[in-house]
Amino acid sequence: MRFKDVFSIIGPAMIGPSSSHTAGAIRLGRVARQLFGELPEKAEITLYGSFAETYQGHGTDLALVGGLLGYETDDELIPHSLEDAEQAGMEVVFIPSNNPAIHPNTAKITLSGNSKELTVVGSSIGGGNIEIVNVNQFDVKFTGIYPTLVIAHQDRPGLIADITAILRTEHVNIGYMDLDRKSRNGEAMTVIEVDSPISDRLIERIRSVDLIHTVGIIDLTERG
Repeated sequence: MRFKDVFSIIGPAMIGPSSSHTAGAIRLGRVARQLFGELPEKAEITLYGSFAETYQGHGTDLALVGGLLGYETDDELIPHSLEDAEQAGMEVVFIPSNNPAIHPNTAKITLSGNSKELTVVGSSIGGGNIEIVNVNQFDVKFTGIYPTLVIAHQDRPGLIADITAILRTEHVNIGYMDLDRKSRNGEAMTVIEVDSPISDRLIERIRSVDLIHTVGIIDLTERG
């Protein structure tokens, strides 16, 4: 990853000792929470590499749960996130793993509740930056730096063109796109990073496209 400025290296304003183990972990949790769309009833968090070795000493557990609660990297509530999660009715389970991972600071976050489940795999790659590499077993990548659409849909000819046509008519520029599918004409997922905020009107227009199942929105610039 090419760092854009000094703050990409030293990290954002934050609570905690490490931009990788705290600020990045908070953002991983926030991405999962935003994709899930509500407070989950249960969060099962599998930790890999240095996350697994030092998650309690470096406060990674507090940061990941703080992100699931919607806390920002500099939120003074982060040290109390485990207690806050319990009071909010969210069960949290940490599973340190010895299995190899794509990056030393990697977590798999599985959220469940309200008859739905979501799995997000991502890494904290330095300076508070993150990279998501898998959502619900689809190999899609995004960073959360820009507003992002995560669209689950059926694989069919012309569907991506329908989505991009909507973005064009709404004057939304695409900065990055990634797609994965499980089989031809089967389940698929498309990720689109855009250069401007994602409006409710845009979301509703995309949701109305035939054979689109869900539309998730990531915007880490939003507070809470």
